[in-house]
Amino acid sequence: MASVLLLWLAVCLSGTWAVDKGNFKTCDQSAFCKRQRALKPGESPYRALLETMELTNTRLTLQLINDNNKVRLLLELYRLQGNITRVKINELKPLKPRYEVPDVLIREPPTEPLSLLSQDENGVVLSLGAESQRVIVSARPFRLDIMEGRDVLMSLNSRGLLAFEHLRMRSFEPLRSKEEEEKVEDGMWEESFKSHADSKPSGPSAVSLDFSLPGVEHVYGIPEHADTLRLKTTDNGDPYRLYNLDVFQYELYNPMALYGAVPVMLAHNAQRTTGIFWLNAAETWVDISSNTAGKTVFGKMLDYVQGSSETPQTDVRWISESGIIDVFIMLGPTPKDIFSQYASLTGTQSFPPLSALAYHQCRWNYNDQKDVQEVDAGFDEHDIPYDFIWLDIEHTDGKRYFTWDPHKFASPKEMLQGLVEKKRKMVAIVDPHIKVDSNYKIHNEIRSKGFYIKNKDGGDYEGWCWPGSAGYPDFTRADMRAWWASMFAYDQYEGSMENLYTWNDMNEPSVFNGPEVTMHKDAMHGAWEHRDVHNLYGFYVQMATAEGLIQRSGGVERPFVLTRAFFAGSQRYGAVWTGDNAAEWDHLKISIPMCLSLGLVGISFCGADVGGFFKSPSTELLVRWYQTGAYQPFFRAHAHLDTPRREPWLFGPENTALIREAVRQRYTLLPYWYQQFYQAHQTGEPIMRPLWVEYPQDPATFAIDDEFLIGRDLLVHPVTEEGARGVTAYLPGKDELWFDVHTFQKHNGAQNLYIPVTMSSIPVFQRGGSIIPRKLRVRRSSTCMEHDPYTLYVALNPQRTAEGELYIDDGHTFNYEKKEFILRKLSFTKNILSSVNMAPDAQFSTRSWIERIIILGASKPSKVTLKTAGGQESQVEFEFDASMSVLTLRKPGMNAGVDWSVTLQ
Repeated sequence: MASVLLLWLAVCLSGTWAVDKGNFKTCDQSAFCKRQRALKPGESPYRALLETMELTNTRLTLQLINDNNKVRLLLELYRLQGNITRVKINELKPLKPRYEVPDVLIREPPTEPLSLLSQDENGVVLSLGAESQRVIVSARPFRLDIMEGRDVLMSLNSRGLLAFEHLRMRSFEPLRSKEEEEKVEDGMWEESFKSHADSKPSGPSAVSLDFSLPGVEHVYGIPEHADTLRLKTTDNGDPYRLYNLDVFQYELYNPMALYGAVPVMLAHNAQRTTGIFWLNAAETWVDISSNTAGKTVFGKMLDYVQGSSETPQTDVRWISESGIIDVFIMLGPTPKDIFSQYASLTGTQSFPPLSALAYHQCRWNYNDQKDVQEVDAGFDEHDIPYDFIWLDIEHTDGKRYFTWDPHKFASPKEMLQGLVEKKRKMVAIVDPHIKVDSNYKIHNEIRSKGFYIKNKDGGDYEGWCWPGSAGYPDFTRADMRAWWASMFAYDQYEGSMENLYTWNDMNEPSVFNGPEVTMHKDAMHGAWEHRDVHNLYGFYVQMATAEGLIQRSGGVERPFVLTRAFFAGSQRYGAVWTGDNAAEWDHLKISIPMCLSLGLVGISFCGADVGGFFKSPSTELLVRWYQTGAYQPFFRAHAHLDTPRREPWLFGPENTALIREAVRQRYTLLPYWYQQFYQAHQTGEPIMRPLWVEYPQDPATFAIDDEFLIGRDLLVHPVTEEGARGVTAYLPGKDELWFDVHTFQKHNGAQNLYIPVTMSSIPVFQRGGSIIPRKLRVRRSSTCMEHDPYTLYVALNPQRTAEGELYIDDGHTFNYEKKEFILRKLSFTKNILSSVNMAPDAQFSTRSWIERIIILGASKPSKVTLKTAGGQESQVEFEFDASMSVLTLRKPGMNAGVDWSVTLQ
């Protein structure tokens, strides 16, 4: 066993640096995917038995029958609050229950009334309420069309690819025909991949359904894939795969599965945005095809035929190995409506401590306490701020999590206290594979409580991971998660302190000697097979860990937990990163669409390993990666243990200065980042967002994924080409003005702008009509800047009021939930800049003040008057740069948390 592990490590640490695609299945090697994909469109055996229809105020039920095998299904249809339609399909009388995903929805979604509009022998028409929306249920073959007025928004089973493999008893009678032999060989009851066997005791259980999207050419989402933002058609290759896997240095621009899976797709055109949330945690494949052929739709209710126009259409098919069909159709109509609808189902991004939005320094591994101390001191010596230093697996005692190496980290509290004194923090890794060792407390307790996942024969499942032989706790169990959370208590996790946070890695789960480097599908979580729950495992690990960090503080402190594996709803528990990337320019570029895709499905707190995890970046690549990472939500440098050290000061004074400047830009913008995270926590809107989210009617934005917006008001086009001397950025909005944040130069929207660049350039633009707060006194950590003053950047557009917000709280507790915060609305209109309280029922005080206001696109005033809440008026000093139309108001001095106004005369 040990020799095999060493061999695996040798491969990992060798110079090959490439994914072995042979370790991972294609659709043809996944029996259920191959079976389902072989079905031909237009031959649906399913029809609706209209005589079984029952309609209550909140639910339609209807039986479907497969005319080939006479198996009946139960269709349930709900109209949910917020313009969402839910469709569930299950066996009417399954041999045993089929898995339905728990814990992902934040509550049972509230329903709204359905009403019957008409019915005949061909189908029924139901009202969905808003704006003449209705659903048409066609009987033969079964089909659903969701319409608004005369427009078909979405059709289900219009291509006849609904498939529901019913549970059945296996027959052990002798096979009588070649056809029967082929069916058994097709992996229905057992399947092997390489040396691994999958026993499939429940037999075939796959589910599938197709969706047609008339008028749609652009679809997005279903992360995680290292691919473009706009999803590609899959007609000539594999479908996109959703199956959480530990993929060693993944390839780019293909549909292979990666570490996380969020089964949510957004469809967008200039008229509307819709979404599909396929709530299934089993291995899932998503096929996408596109055409422009006109479609005819259900008879007399439509009263028209689309004909042979060039109307585009995208068809999507979801295929899952087990479970039921449970799909939420989010009808928008705007992108922000979709974000609100999805957030109403799975929750919003957790609100992190402010320090988590600052810069993180990580490596596999910092060698010992002295190394940590020296790296910490290096940041001070080179005047580069940072907030978190990270420890990977080598900090533990022999890969036993919740422990410290007794020689290298003999006094962890002393180390942590040293960081406390500098107002800095640490993250230590805690992985969910547990070393099988009778002298290890964590293992003994899990085993004694029966908390390990079981193998198909009922014994504890064991696989190989970093510690060697390891057990895998069953995080699907609420009692197991509660016990795990209790292990983070200060009296349980020896050496931990309040400034120690957690990183969950390898939680796909990663099993080095398992099929596809993960767990056998016939392992058991109580009554359920691992195949049913696989994509939920990392979600549950992060959930339990976050709860542990909250509990250890008595519910006072906000947690910070980074996870590699994730699912729908993972946004509620912390941050994710894009996994084991490489020090290559294409990996830098792909970090943008990867994080944009995650933001679209609710997970805003995303970043990529700055510099690349594998290989060694050139100094140019490293600098450009810092400049890009400084403008992504999660900002962490990380590197493989086999790479040379790459602390920011190791590449010569010129590059140190460039990296320092990028990191400092991040710190000056922390007030804006924090306000964006507060908004994401309230609304579910992405923080790092594609341009089309804000400019949904501009087709020029629909496929852009080399630039992005932070909130509404900052547009970033990082430099991601080696040797670049310029970039071309698209500035959206025909009525917009965009100001270069470095030079204050003004540019009109709706144009492609060529921007010459040097190694110090980070092209960033502030939207005219916005106000962005910054803190320009950068100190060694964000906590050191808590009481520092603000500078307001006001970018004017004569056609609209300039607006912004300033959010302030204590930065780390849940007291904001008790209305202990400040939320100010900043606006500039008719030459008056004002700050007004947006939350009069909230109470919080701040020592920070406004020390400077910079107005871009201004005219020179004759005088500037400040009026504070008490009615006092005073004159404000100012400077005006006529060449750039920039007005600077100096030292107005008012407290950041009170009402005030400044008048330009």
